[in-house]
Amino acid sequence: MHTVAYKAFAIWVTGLPASGKSTIVKALSSALAARGVDAAVLESDVLRAVFTPHPRYDREERNTFYRQVAYVGTLLTKHGVPVIFDATGSKRMYRDHAREQIPRFLEVYVECPLEICMSRDPKGIYRAGREGTATIVPGLQDPYEPPVSPDVVVRGDSEAPEAAAQRIVSKLIERNFIAP
Repeated sequence: MHTVAYKAFAIWVTGLPASGKSTIVKALSSALAARGVDAAVLESDVLRAVFTPHPRYDREERNTFYRQVAYVGTLLTKHGVPVIFDATGSKRMYRDHAREQIPRFLEVYVECPLEICMSRDPKGIYRAGREGTATIVPGLQDPYEPPVSPDVVVRGDSEAPEAAAQRIVSKLIERNFIAP
């Protein structure tokens, strides 16, 4: 298998917690690997354990955390490594900051009704928000700011992850981020 020549790019997959982001990212990462593109997945839960081992999840910490995440993604893309951000990034400013730093940037919005996300709740985030042990849950106590003009919109409640991944790959090809 040969590796296609390309300049690095970044894809930020955003949406409410439990909207299906990680499942779509796994399918996307596999679809890209099948095309010879080895993308680094920057998963917020993994990075948070490194950057903030005792997270408070307050606004100041989130602002710092997402600046750090954007920095890592920027650094990787400058060194030729494509990046997939698997992160809620609940404020537009977080994603916009990354977009300003990374010229070849794609924003994917995983749209999913809050009720469905809350019913999934694999990490207990919404339960903690309802019980008051978490005070800044995106979509509950803290507004989630969806993208104004996402490059791709995925239905996290009804679209198969593999189909979503293929639509994202098609957008990458359309933008000349990867070879057809």
